[in-house]
Amino acid sequence: MNPVAPPHTGGLLHLIPGTAGLLTVAALGIAVLLLLIIKVRLQPFVALLAVSIGVGLAAGLSVTELFGTVQKSAATSVIETGMGGILGHVAIIIGLGTMLGAILEVSGGAEVLSSRLLGLFGEKRAPLAMGLTGLIFGIPVFFDVGIFVLAPIVYAAAKRSGKSILLYAMPLLAGLSMTHAFLPPHPGPVAAAGLLHVSLGWVILMGVLVGLPAVLAAWAYAGWIGRRLFVAVPQDMVEAAEEARAKVAAERSGGTEAPVALSTVLLIIGTPLVLILAATFSSIALDESTLRSVIEFFGSPFVALTLALFLAYWLLGIRRGWSRKSLEQVSTSSLKPVGNILLVVGAGGVFGAVLKVSGVAQALSDTFHDVGLPVIVLAYLISLVLRVAQGSATVAIVTTAGIVLPLVEGGGHSQAFLALVIMAISAGSIFASHVNDGGFWIVSKYFGITERDTLKSWTVLESVLSLAGFAAAAVLSLFV
Repeated sequence: MNPVAPPHTGGLLHLIPGTAGLLTVAALGIAVLLLLIIKVRLQPFVALLAVSIGVGLAAGLSVTELFGTVQKSAATSVIETGMGGILGHVAIIIGLGTMLGAILEVSGGAEVLSSRLLGLFGEKRAPLAMGLTGLIFGIPVFFDVGIFVLAPIVYAAAKRSGKSILLYAMPLLAGLSMTHAFLPPHPGPVAAAGLLHVSLGWVILMGVLVGLPAVLAAWAYAGWIGRRLFVAVPQDMVEAAEEARAKVAAERSGGTEAPVALSTVLLIIGTPLVLILAATFSSIALDESTLRSVIEFFGSPFVALTLALFLAYWLLGIRRGWSRKSLEQVSTSSLKPVGNILLVVGAGGVFGAVLKVSGVAQALSDTFHDVGLPVIVLAYLISLVLRVAQGSATVAIVTTAGIVLPLVEGGGHSQAFLALVIMAISAGSIFASHVNDGGFWIVSKYFGITERDTLKSWTVLESVLSLAGFAAAAVLSLFV
C-alpha cells in the first residue's frame, strides 16, 4: 500500500479540543455511517465515502489533502491513496477467486462433490455430508452463490428422509459461512489482510485453525435445532429447482461433456491454498535461495489463483468440450456482482486512511489502550457492534480494520498474531445475522423458513460460529 502523510495539524484542527474532540469526531462519524446505512438506506459505498470526507474535514484535513489538486500527484490525495492502496491488493484476488468459483459452479463440480460425499457417508450421516460440501465448495464460491447452487441438493436430501430441512440446510450454511468469514479469497479476510498488511498464507493457516473448531460447534447446534424444529421442504422451490435441472440436462444432452471427477474438484480448490501456504512457510524455514524464490513466486496469491483458474479452464472446460467463448462468458458474467464489493472495500480503505492521517485513529488507539482490553477482544467487539447495527459483514470488517490498525502498528506483533486479529474481526462480522442482513432473507426464502424460525436457527447458528471462532482465535493468540 502507498504510504500516507503524517497526521495533519493545521486546517480546522485548532477548533477541536485534542483527543476528546477527535474521539467525538470518530463517534459521530460512526453514528452517521450507521444512520445513513440503516435509516436512509444509502448504498454502503456512498455512505462510507461521505462519512470519510466528513470525518476528515471535521478533524482538520484540508480539501487539498483530501482530494488533491490538478498540480499535485494523486499520491498526495488521502482519498485516492486509501482507495488505491487497498484495491491494489484486494481487487485481483477477489476477481480471480470469483472466476474460479464460477467455473466450478457451472461445470457441476458442486453436484459431484455433494453426491460423492452423500454416497460416502450414507443417508444417516447426510447432514455431515452437506456440512462438508458447504465447507469445501465454499472456499472458492461466494456465500449466496453456494446457497443457490447447493439448495436443490438440500431439498432432495430432506425430501427423501422426510425430516426437517433444517437438519440438512444448517450444516451446509455453517460450512459456507465459515469459509466466507475466515478464508481467502473471500472479500472480508482479504480486505482485512490488505489493511493490516498480513500475508494471506498466515490468514489461510489461522483461518483453518480458527474456523474448524468454530464450524464443529456450529454443526453441533445445527444437529440440535434440526431435530427440534421441523420445517417442511418448500414445494415451490423444489419445482423451480427441478425445472432448472431439466433445462440444464436438455442443454447438455447434445454435448460431449465428460463427468467431473471429485479428485479434479479437490485439486482445483486445493492448489492455491497449498501454494500460498508453501510460500509462507518457505519464508520462515528456508534461507534466501533460488528454491525459496521459486516457491514464493508460485505461492504469490496472484500467481497461485491464476494457476488454479487455468487448471479449471482446462480440466473443467476445454477438456470437457467447452468452447473458449463459453469460458469467457462464464468468467465475465461472474464478475458483475463483484463491483459493489470492491467499491465498499475501497471506501473502507479511504475511511481507514482518513482516520490515520487526521489523527483520529491515534486518538482511538490511545483511548483503547487505556481501556486495558486486549486488542483481539476490542477488534471482535467493535466488529460485532457494527455488524449487528448495520448488517453488512464487509462494512463491519473494513471499518473495524481501519479503527484497529493504529492499535497494532509499530507494536512488533508477529504475522501470526495479526492474522488472529483478522480472525477476531471476521468472527465479529458474522454475529447474529438478522433482518438487516441480506443473508438472513436469502436463507429464509430459499429454504422456506419463517422469519421466527430463521431467528431461532440461522441467527443463532451464526452467533455460535462467531463466538466459537473468536474463542479459538483468543486462545491461539496466547501462544503466538
